[in-house]
Amino acid sequence: MGTAPTPSSGDGRGPLRVIVAITPLLGSLAFPIVVPLLMVRVSLSAGMLAAVMIGSLWFVAMLRTSEMPAHE
Repeated sequence: MGTAPTPSSGDGRGPLRVIVAITPLLGSLAFPIVVPLLMVRVSLSAGMLAAVMIGSLWFVAMLRTSEMPAHE
């Protein structure tokens, strides 16, 4: 049996791990802050457009940075 690599094994994935860790946090903070501010300061349609865009980009970012277990 092989051993799993440790996070500090120098495999060059450090920056990717930071992105993976911060993606859910950024999306969950940006959405409730940006959308209501745009609705109040600009217009309802701008807030709705921002909701669709942020939601879509967040979904894609979460899919692209997801870590799946390796198949052996």
